[in-house]
Amino acid sequence: MSRKNRVSCRMREWQDARDEWKAEHRRVKKSWREGRKGGKNIEHLGPPPNGFALLPWLLMGLGAISHLLQGDTPNPWIGAIGVLLFNSLYVFLAFRAFNKYTREARATKIALVVLGVLTVALATGYGGNWLLFFPLLGLAVGAIVRGRGLGPISLVLSALAGVIGGFREGWTGVNVAYGTFLSTMVTAAILSLSEAVRELRETREELARTAVEKERLRFSRDLHDLLGHTLSVIVVKAEATRRLAPRDLDAALGQVADIESVGRQALTEIREAVTGYREGSLATELDRARDLLEAAGIGTVVRQSGPPLAPQTAALLGWVVRESATNVVRHSGAAHCDIEVTGTPDQTRLVITDDGRGEGSGAPGSGLKGLAERLAAAGGSLTSGPTARSGFRVTATLPTTEGDPAPDAADIADTGAPLKG
Repeated sequence: MSRKNRVSCRMREWQDARDEWKAEHRRVKKSWREGRKGGKNIEHLGPPPNGFALLPWLLMGLGAISHLLQGDTPNPWIGAIGVLLFNSLYVFLAFRAFNKYTREARATKIALVVLGVLTVALATGYGGNWLLFFPLLGLAVGAIVRGRGLGPISLVLSALAGVIGGFREGWTGVNVAYGTFLSTMVTAAILSLSEAVRELRETREELARTAVEKERLRFSRDLHDLLGHTLSVIVVKAEATRRLAPRDLDAALGQVADIESVGRQALTEIREAVTGYREGSLATELDRARDLLEAAGIGTVVRQSGPPLAPQTAALLGWVVRESATNVVRHSGAAHCDIEVTGTPDQTRLVITDDGRGEGSGAPGSGLKGLAERLAAAGGSLTSGPTARSGFRVTATLPTTEGDPAPDAADIADTGAPLKG
């Protein structure tokens, strides 16, 4: 590859990294604005860190610059050129350290080696405050070098700093060596941990989205399988009716009667399917909630005890479980969730507790308000709110005895909230 092509590739890599950072920054600002409008506090890690995070440490070189300005440094022009070159290389490395492709590029490695040679030369030639360039070099090494090679490099660099510091300033070299080792390892640890946390957060959000989409796909697939054949029959008979109507009215009316029969049968099947989806046993909804939460990386414990539940009680509590689990995945940022169902001869109690940010299941528009109204109509109650510690709790209670008929399937939306009209 020619030099021109290599430069073009490096420029594209830098532009891709810049565009990625800008896109993340825009996404965070948009989420923050939407959260403010909805009355929610949106927690984000913010845009990825960049080279500006390492620039304040250049203040450690002010001592050397001060000596230059005061004329206390021999060969000041050489020292000034060295400081200018050191700062330029440091800034160059700082802004290439937060992108994997630029960090592993050959130009980055060459710049790091040149920075190391320059640091050794300045520290050996001037000593004193110039030795502080070694911890700065350690910061650059910790930001660029990752993996198994970091340990040996940091030890060699610290030993070299200690030897040169001891040669120039005596026992002060021990402090320089310690500072160099500490800056190298701490910088590498913090940046590696930051990248790992961000990757885990993105993976968790993706798993949550996948789990929710999988559940929606399952329901849409069930409806498709149910309606596909029936609607095909209706279409075929409607076409036959259109062809027969001009010449054989009795046959056309027969086809219309068939369409009516098929339509009524389809309506019955849809009601049965939706009712089964809604009124499926609470144990089924608990299993689905556990699968959803665990697919999103949320540890889940489910406990159930008590007598068998009436159909209405099982249907309403099943919707509370479904809605709360979905909100925990979407909004809470929790790592663990407890679901407990306890029954007595008088009432059944459902408690769902997560250890998230204390806002997930009760976020405005979550559908719990509509469910609270339905539980109240059935003689029960639903409360939700933050726990004493960090986290959120939803508590639903219903009388164990048989109450009013379960709500019609057509009145319940996919989120558990009542449909208008």
